[in-house]
Amino acid sequence: MTSKKPAAREMMRAFMNADPAYDGIFWTGVKTTQIFCRPSCPARKPKPENVEFFFTPKEALFTGYRACKRCRPMASAEEATPAWATQLLRLAEGSTTRITAKHLRDLSIDEARARRYFQRNFGMTFAQFARSQRLSQSLAQLNRGTKIDDAAIDGGYESLSGFRDAFASTFGKPPGRARNQVRIVSKLINTPVGRLLAGATEEGVCLLEYTDRKMLEKQLKTVQRRFKAPIVPGSNKQLATLERELFEYFSGKRRSFSVAVVSPGSPFQQRVWKERQRIPYGKTTSYSVLAAKLGSPGAMRAVGNANAMNRVSILIPCHRVVREGGQLGGYGGGFWRKQWLLDHERGARTRQRK
Repeated sequence: MTSKKPAAREMMRAFMNADPAYDGIFWTGVKTTQIFCRPSCPARKPKPENVEFFFTPKEALFTGYRACKRCRPMASAEEATPAWATQLLRLAEGSTTRITAKHLRDLSIDEARARRYFQRNFGMTFAQFARSQRLSQSLAQLNRGTKIDDAAIDGGYESLSGFRDAFASTFGKPPGRARNQVRIVSKLINTPVGRLLAGATEEGVCLLEYTDRKMLEKQLKTVQRRFKAPIVPGSNKQLATLERELFEYFSGKRRSFSVAVVSPGSPFQQRVWKERQRIPYGKTTSYSVLAAKLGSPGAMRAVGNANAMNRVSILIPCHRVVREGGQLGGYGGGFWRKQWLLDHERGARTRQRK
């Protein structure tokens, strides 16, 4: 079986760039200090010749390295979230009032630090994150029939005009015209193959992309255009189900997903994506076989293009489509992730047969 490990050059690049997408994939030992870290550790980087890589914290410990106190490489991805950031996430998710700089000072949290953390991990400042949460709750209230004035007050807005302006800026239309407006709620999910950005409407999951994928920005714009809806941070029943089922999948306890998927596309893309979902867990098929099943044996390139435009990775398993002879072929998340997923599924199948 081919190794699921990323290449040394790729790991070195990720470590030098402090790329959080590789956290949990490998750990880095610094020979001069005898300390091992996560790839995303913000500490000053050593010379490449003083770096070696490990694929479990246990390997690093047995080699004589000590865990970095700054990035806490022994902690899980969830535990590694700073306590102050977890506190802010809970505050934003549960608050119906405006969170000000004074709130942060009262919590002994530096405003600039919070801004940088949320910008790096969520693509927006904490103030924008908290505002999006409140406005998302306001939209849910309007959809339940709440009056605009009441939604504005509940959202912490002192003036109706301020509420209207903020609402229109986020959702593209004033609150009076936004009832029954579709919204896409999103959240980051930590996995063994890096962070995934998940998005879902009330109908199902419409986005599941690696945060370091070059096409991510384009895919976000496509999703918003297809659904004519904004993407706001938050959660719903679909995302809760997705997170639970992904955990079970990566634990080797789940072979298929029950969470609903909504992924609009061209008629041909829809056919390709549906056919891909029929590929059994732990199995692969080739582009040519897939094209033949679609009744278009010469459309291998079109099948490949449809693969590339998939916005719901893993649930629509494009990693199970390979070239003739078993060569991996392309994958938006990178070859190493494609191999990791295939190895994981084959390994899980072997364990379950025993």
